[in-house]
Amino acid sequence: MCAFLALLRTVKTHKYCLHMKLSQFKFNLPESLLASEPSEQRDESRLMVLHKDTGKIEHKIFKDVLDYFDDKDVMILNDTKVFPARMYGNKEKTGATIEVFLLRELNRELRLWDVLVDPARKIRVGNKLYFGDDDLLVAEVVDNTTSRGRTIRFLFEGTDEEFRRNIEILGETPLPKYIKRKATPEDKFRYQTIYAKNEGAVAAPTAGLHFSRELMKRLELKGVDFAEITLHIGLGTFRTVEVEDLTKHKMDSEQFIITDEAANRVNRAIDDKRRICAVGTTSMRAIESSVSADRHLKPGTDWTSKFIYPPYEFSIANSMITNFHTPESTLLVMIAAFGGYENVMNAYEVAVKEKYRFYSYGDAMLII
Repeated sequence: MCAFLALLRTVKTHKYCLHMKLSQFKFNLPESLLASEPSEQRDESRLMVLHKDTGKIEHKIFKDVLDYFDDKDVMILNDTKVFPARMYGNKEKTGATIEVFLLRELNRELRLWDVLVDPARKIRVGNKLYFGDDDLLVAEVVDNTTSRGRTIRFLFEGTDEEFRRNIEILGETPLPKYIKRKATPEDKFRYQTIYAKNEGAVAAPTAGLHFSRELMKRLELKGVDFAEITLHIGLGTFRTVEVEDLTKHKMDSEQFIITDEAANRVNRAIDDKRRICAVGTTSMRAIESSVSADRHLKPGTDWTSKFIYPPYEFSIANSMITNFHTPESTLLVMIAAFGGYENVMNAYEVAVKEKYRFYSYGDAMLII
């Protein structure tokens, strides 16, 4: 009977969520609101504060986030580092230019990589690709994985350090496709959080882009603690949802690492009933993929394909910082699960009306 009453309470709480469909996350987003450039200063982008219990909305500047956190509160940061994953090579014989997007390294010793190629129809097993002047790197296609996916092997005899230096020279900052311009040297700095450490992401944890060194120092002086975890972001996070029934959508796996130190910091805050803020959807996915039986954060290294959609009971964080996401995206769906469907969709309506900037270089939302 207790279990039935608990379920009934959940049903009432999530009356809009029990049969959530993808089409419920549609809204009109003018293309002019997609941010193709970062704000002039990291911490001076706009900040919408959404109070999830009341639906109240405040309009602030990002550095005002300082006012919402106190001594011994914890912010969970994803310290993954974006590497220059977009490369351009030439196909042997024809010389055709091929975009090669490095997704993940499959075998360091053999220099095997999982990649996407464009245009894919021209690239078959056995083809060789040449990168850079004087063919700084050469790769051979060894397998077809999907319509655009390939496995390639770099034919390089030097050290791993030399190989990675060449990737750094040849690769571009992997700006999202909606940004139509070429990546610049500034993007290399701005499409990276200031606390990025562990290389392995092909997209930035964009909620963290708003933190400046000055703001982090001020938070630290106020007594706010930082727990650094790692989730290496792949392109699956941004993949289009193609099913109306959200329960049928499958996420790509992404690797996460939660250290003992990070888990201890978060768990102390849970026990002390402090504010715990997941900075970004990737931090939230990682921590919700590693919850112990007593609803604490478990340390460990693993892979997650977790897709969070309403109704969902969050175990670790009680607040979150996130950017504004595009219609019908997995990221918007997660935000609605955390902030409440009606609250979030209303907030997005306000954001469009008030001309907040959306997506990777866009403005931020704090949900408390």
